[in-house]
Formats: sequence, C-alpha cells, structure tokens
Amino acid sequence: MVTLAWEGYATRLANAEQQELLSVLEDILEKEDIDKSQGALVFVGKDTRSSSERLSQAVLDGVSSLGGRSKGYGLVTTPQLHYMVCCHNTHGQYGEATVEGYYGKLCQAFIELTKNTPNRTDDQKHLTVDGANGIGALKLREMERHLKRELQISLFNEGHGKLNHQCGADFVKVQQKPPTGVKVQSGERCCSFDGDADRIVYYYTDSEDRFHLLDGDKIATLISTFLKELFLLPGGLGQRLINIAVVQTAYANGSSTRYLEDTMKVIVRCTKTGVKHLHHAAQEFDTSVYFEANGHGTVLFSRAAEEKIRQLAEDVNTDDTRKRAAILLQHIINVTNQTVGDAISDMLLIEAILALKGMTVQQWDAIYTDVPNRQLKVKVSDRRVIDTTDAERRAVSPAGLQDAIDASVAKYRHARAFVRPSGTEDVVRVYAEADTQESADSLAHEVSLAVYRLAGGVGDEPKPLH
Repeated sequence: MVTLAWEGYATRLANAEQQELLSVLEDILEKEDIDKSQGALVFVGKDTRSSSERLSQAVLDGVSSLGGRSKGYGLVTTPQLHYMVCCHNTHGQYGEATVEGYYGKLCQAFIELTKNTPNRTDDQKHLTVDGANGIGALKLREMERHLKRELQISLFNEGHGKLNHQCGADFVKVQQKPPTGVKVQSGERCCSFDGDADRIVYYYTDSEDRFHLLDGDKIATLISTFLKELFLLPGGLGQRLINIAVVQTAYANGSSTRYLEDTMKVIVRCTKTGVKHLHHAAQEFDTSVYFEANGHGTVLFSRAAEEKIRQLAEDVNTDDTRKRAAILLQHIINVTNQTVGDAISDMLLIEAILALKGMTVQQWDAIYTDVPNRQLKVKVSDRRVIDTTDAERRAVSPAGLQDAIDASVAKYRHARAFVRPSGTEDVVRVYAEADTQESADSLAHEVSLAVYRLAGGVGDEPKPLH
C-alpha cells in the first residue's frame, strides 16, 4: 500500500550494506522532511508461516535499536493489523485497537443487519469456508463465538496443510474448481480466503456438477447494487449528496462493467492493477466499492457521506423508510473494514446483503453472465521492455505490439485484449475476452505469440490451448 517513492526507499534500504544503512536512512528522513524528535510507534503482526517469528522479531529489534516504541500483536491477519493502526490513529473513533475490538465491531454490526431478516433458515445461515491453511482460518475460528450462530461456518483447510496449496482464493479463481479437501454440496454457498485473508471469492456447483465462480467483479456488483437501492429510496436518502462509484482494473470482466454502467447507472473508474491504485481512486467519491477481479477489495465511505447518514438516522423528522435505510447503512459502515480489503469483513458484508435481499447464490450469479475470458503469461528476458498507458489497457512499447494486439482483437466478436508486465517476475500477463471460450483462448494465444516475438520471449514459443 506504500506510494511509489516509498517503494524506492524500501529497495534502497533492502540493498544497503551494513555500513551504509544509517546514511541511507538519514537521506530518506531529509527528503521526506521527517521530524526525528517525534516519537515513533510501530504496530507489528505475524502470520502462521515458520519464517514469521524470526522476521517479526527482527522488525521489533530494529524499531527498538532506533529508539522507537513498538506493539507486537502476535498472530493477526494483514487486514486486522491495518485496522489496529487506523483505530490508534483516529484515537479510537474507528474502533478499539484490539483483536477482540475488531471481532466485536464487525460481528455486532452483522447481527444488527441480520435482525432485519427474521425468516432466515439454518440452511441460509450456513456457509462453507476454505481458510487456505492460513492465518484467516485461525482468526475465523476465534471470531465464531461473537456471531452467536447467526452465521454457521463449516471451515476447511484451517492450517494443517501447506499454505495456499491446492486451496485458497487464487487457486479457485485460476483453476476454476473447488479447493482440495472441501466437499461442495450442489447449490451450497462456499467461499475461499487467500493465505493472509485479504482476498475472497465465492462459488457453488449446480445440479449438473458445473462449477460457478463469483469473483471480485460479482462481489463489487452485489454490494454496489445494494447500496444504490438504499440511496435511491423514495424521498432520496442522499442521492444528491452521495455519489456511488465502482473502481475496477482492466481485468474486470466486460459484462460487469457494462452492467454497472448501462443498467445500474453508477460511475465506473478503471485504474492500474494493484489495490493501492484502486484505494487511491476510490477516495475521490462519497461512497465507492473497489475490487480487483481476484477478490481483493472493500467499500469506502467519505466523512461527508458518513455524517449525512448519521444525521438521517438521528433526525426525528426522517420518515420511517429513510430512517431504516440510514440505520442499515450505519451497520454496513461498521461491518466494513475501510482500511484495506479484508476477507473476513467482506464475507460478513456479502452474507448480510444476501440475507437482506433474500437472495440465493444462484440469483446473485444470474445478475449478469461473464464474457468468456482467458489469462496467460509469457516468460520474457526483461519485463521492463513492456510499457503501458490507459490504466494498462494499451501497450506503448515495444514498437508494433499494440498494433499486433489490435489486429488480433479485430478478428473476433465482442473481443478485447491487453498485456501488462508482472510486478514481481520477468513475465508478461496476457488477458483476452471474446464471445466464446474457444475464441477467447485463440485470441489469448495470438497475443501471447506477439508478446513472445516482439518483447523478448524466452524458452519455447507459446503453444495453442487446443
């Protein structure tokens, strides 16, 4: 989540020799005009990986050696640590900076939301969760008692296997099948966290055992549709003041973008890949839902929107319909971790919305149908030869690559394709959409060949998928 300049600083610090470390630090302090006399407090958390104990202790030792104070939270999810920092920095306005405070705030809001659904059956309250053998599974177990059986969880992959191995959100999204070790009953709602519990995807199998994925695009659509309905109640719960936007990346399925723009009439903004880009863009709106297709995202409410909602909830002159909507929105604000994408918080929000709308997972899935798509990757000698523009949807270099992509796209119906360099390894990621799966696969292969030939591919030339 750090800005580009601070990524550069982190790289310099990581590569500094021991004797250079202090001078590099001094240079950063000077460039950022940081007051050294101000006391530093650093919050540190760790996950269940064997390396975490040593790494977190190294951080605590580093803070101590420079005269700073630290607070070790022990085992927490990444989003829980973000939550603690926000609670501290808002002097407790956001919540209590403890794990119990986190559970209490989210679960109480969830229970208040589901009070409005008195006819929920035990089947509707049941959810199968794949914990990816990560920290999220451990924390979900701790949280269960706070839910008072308003959500009944069957938890799989809760830490006895290898982290993210044949399980977790990424495995389910890429492989388009349920995680290993999870018995999925036909029509049953299931979800998968990723290893550090900041991503979530939903899925189910139908009566013919076909797999259906509800990824970040489907999640963003469900949440934004529900919020739009609350804002557009008779009497106008604030539609004049509160604008809603959905922030996506180029990976968002074309069907989701068209549905949001054409049917729901909400603002859709596209940014570069990476949740920090989405979070930054989302802050420009009163209310914004941002999700990457991989299931990483959350909802942000501006201070002005929160204040408007609070006033409507407390005003004795507000009519019953609008007051109920305002109170629901207050609980939605409290069940949402606005600091960063959070699988546990997102799960509670999704479950509450499905309950309030009386909606099955199949009805949610049917809101729109995904355009067939394919993602591939091509190994290259240096990913930096690829430069992009227009939120990564167009390639600027190497010369001729965008022309080759455009020529391939023109051969197929309802097609689009783009390429972008990986942020971490020397590969170029290829994404393609078309009217049929066969066409999407062919287009992805053609674009992969163009990347291989024009951007310095290594190893064997990409083979057709069929």
